[in-house]
Amino acid sequence: MSPRAGHPGTRTLAFVESPVQLLNVLEWAHTHAPGAGLTLVVLSPVDPMTRGQLRRMTELARDEGHGVRWEEARGGAGAPLRTIGGLAAELRRADRVVMGDPFSRYVQLLLTITRARDLVVVDDGTATMEFVAQLARGERLVRWHRKGSRPGPRDLLLAPVSGAARRRLTPAAGRAVTVFSAMPVADVPEGVAVAANTFAWTRARFGPPRLTRGADLVGTSLVETGVVDADRYAAAVRDLAAAHGATRYFAHRRERVEKLHRLAVETGLQIVRPDLPLELTARRGPIGRTVLSFPSTVVHTLPLALAGTGVRVAVCDIDPAWLTPSASPRATGFLSGVTHTARGAHRLPPAPGGLALRRPDPV
Repeated sequence: MSPRAGHPGTRTLAFVESPVQLLNVLEWAHTHAPGAGLTLVVLSPVDPMTRGQLRRMTELARDEGHGVRWEEARGGAGAPLRTIGGLAAELRRADRVVMGDPFSRYVQLLLTITRARDLVVVDDGTATMEFVAQLARGERLVRWHRKGSRPGPRDLLLAPVSGAARRRLTPAAGRAVTVFSAMPVADVPEGVAVAANTFAWTRARFGPPRLTRGADLVGTSLVETGVVDADRYAAAVRDLAAAHGATRYFAHRRERVEKLHRLAVETGLQIVRPDLPLELTARRGPIGRTVLSFPSTVVHTLPLALAGTGVRVAVCDIDPAWLTPSASPRATGFLSGVTHTARGAHRLPPAPGGLALRRPDPV
């Protein structure tokens, strides 16, 4: 049996930096390496919300029989050297490396050390779509919301590392590259295998959820990343909630406390800060019969995680007028692409005077 098929003797290291990445590693292991076990290396961020969700996700990983290694990868100036040095031996022994964020400087550095011949990229949200496209075009790996901006001193310093990582993630003789994704990926580079993430583990492990009568709204960090204007976003949330009777707002883990307080005051929505990725929170329930979202990963993943439950997922387009002057020139096209390729979600136009639901397709 080949390493990709999940041979029990295969040494697999998985690197994650967010709860969603860890969830998708569990989904990959459930489908492609059942019973094999793996070592999950958490390159811990500093954000308290993310750390809390990651701690909860590591409990689930241990329940599934996986080893977990928690690295304080950003705990001071010397942390990166300590982390990479401590992982070097395991990296050299690994037959397979699974990663959640090929744009991460940490992951790119680790790729320069490993000799693994089987590389797997699991979803890190909508960034997966951009990663596959950049790999196919032979471009430098850069996050979509930074595309078009001038490289900073740190980018220039680490450019050789990024270039080496891109070459490692390009299939070659004796080296397999797989993308495990729930996202629609087009223009797949020659030799890269694509495996579908159907959220089989999530559906088997949790739910089905109890449904409430109202609607729930999913937050986004587009304001925090400098893409969408804060005032425009608050107005859009207010209008969307009023039009569809939403009562709860599921905050993104990166949303700032001040912004969430403003939304609570101006919209009357109950702010919920989930302790697990939304796919698991929704599957456990209770969840609204309609879930409203702006363009984001969840418009692709929630229809899969909630398949057969009767929950309707609807996505509201981002009006170009909402974008900040500093937003990437690619922002409009990228966000529109996220909406248009969401196969299981219904579309809501950013129409003036209220947002009306278009005729739905079945989930």
